[in-house]
Amino acid sequence: MKIQSPFRTAFLATLGVGLGLLLISSVQSLSSILLYVGTALFLALGLEPMVSWLVRHRLPRWSAVLVTILILLAVFAGVMLMILPIIIDQISQFVAAVTRIFQNPSWPDELKDWLTSVFPTLRVDDIFAYIEEWLAGLDFASIGGSIGGSVIVLGASIAAGLFGAFIVLILTIYFTASIPSLKKAVYQVVPASRRSRFVDLSEQITDSVGYYVIGQVTLGLINGTLSAIFLSIIGAPFPAVLAVVALLFSLIPLVGTLTGSTIIVLACLIPGLGSPTTALIAAIYYLIYMQVEAYVISPRIMSRAVRIPGAVVVVAALAGGALLGLLGALIAIPVAASIMLIYREVLIPRQNDR
Repeated sequence: MKIQSPFRTAFLATLGVGLGLLLISSVQSLSSILLYVGTALFLALGLEPMVSWLVRHRLPRWSAVLVTILILLAVFAGVMLMILPIIIDQISQFVAAVTRIFQNPSWPDELKDWLTSVFPTLRVDDIFAYIEEWLAGLDFASIGGSIGGSVIVLGASIAAGLFGAFIVLILTIYFTASIPSLKKAVYQVVPASRRSRFVDLSEQITDSVGYYVIGQVTLGLINGTLSAIFLSIIGAPFPAVLAVVALLFSLIPLVGTLTGSTIIVLACLIPGLGSPTTALIAAIYYLIYMQVEAYVISPRIMSRAVRIPGAVVVVAALAGGALLGLLGALIAIPVAASIMLIYREVLIPRQNDR
C-alpha cells in the first residue's frame, strides 16, 4: 500500500486495532458457548467409533446414534442408581463419624497423640498453638456472612453447571448425528488437488480422538471397579466413595491416577476411620496398580490412539489445565496428538523432499 496520507494510514491502523480488540472481546463474551461446543464435539468424536461400528453392522445412521445415546444414558443411570445410595449412606456415616470425633471432649489430645505416633519429628504442640492463635483472631460474624453468600454462589454455580451439562448433552447428540455431514462440508473447502491427503489426516485425527476418549473412560472404569473390590477387602473406610474418587481422577490424563491414589491413601489415615496399616496396604496396591496400568493396561487400550512422547503429554496437560481447567487437561492430550500426527505425516516428509 502506497502511503499518500499520514491521516489515512493512521486511520486504517486504528481501525485494524479496533477490529482486533472487538474480535478478542467477542471471543471472551462467547467463551462459555465455545466451551460447550468444544466439549460436545470432543464427546461426539468419542462416541463416533461406537456409532461407526453399528453402521458397519447394517444399522442406519440415525438408529446407530439413537442406540449409542440410549446405551450411554442407560449405563450412566444404572451406575448412578447402584452407586448413589451407597455413596449417600457412606457419606452419612462419614459425617456421623466425624461428628462423634468432634463431640468427644478429648479429641484434641487424641489427635495430638496420633500425630506424634505417626510423625515423631513433627512439632505438634507448636502447630496446635498456632492454630489456636489463628482461630482466636477470626471474626466469626463476618465469616458467617461470607458463608451465606458463598452458599448462594454455590447454588447458582450448581444450577449453571446443570444447565451447561444439558446444553452439552443436546449438542453432543446433534454433533454425533451430523459428524459425516460436518466432515463433508469441511472437506469441500480444501482444494481438490490436496483433498485426499487432507481427508486421510482428518480421519486419522478424529479416529485417534475417539479411541482416546473411549480408552480414558475404560481406564477409569477399570480403576474404579478394582478399587471398590480391593478397598472393601482390606476394610478401608467408605470404599464406594473412594472408588468413585479413583474413577473420576483416572479420567484426568497423566497425573489423575496418582492424585486419586494419594487422596485414597490419606483417607485411610483418618483417625477413628482408618489405620496406618490399611493406608500402607492401599499405598502398596496403588503403586503396583500404577505400574501395571502404565506398562500393561494402558498400552493395550490406547493402542489405536495416537501415541505422543511423555514430555509432550506433561506440557500439553499443564497448558490445557491452565487455560480451561480440568476440561482443558482432558482435551489437551488429543490436541497434542493431532499436532504430532501432522508433524510426522506432513512437516517431516515435506522437509525431506526439499
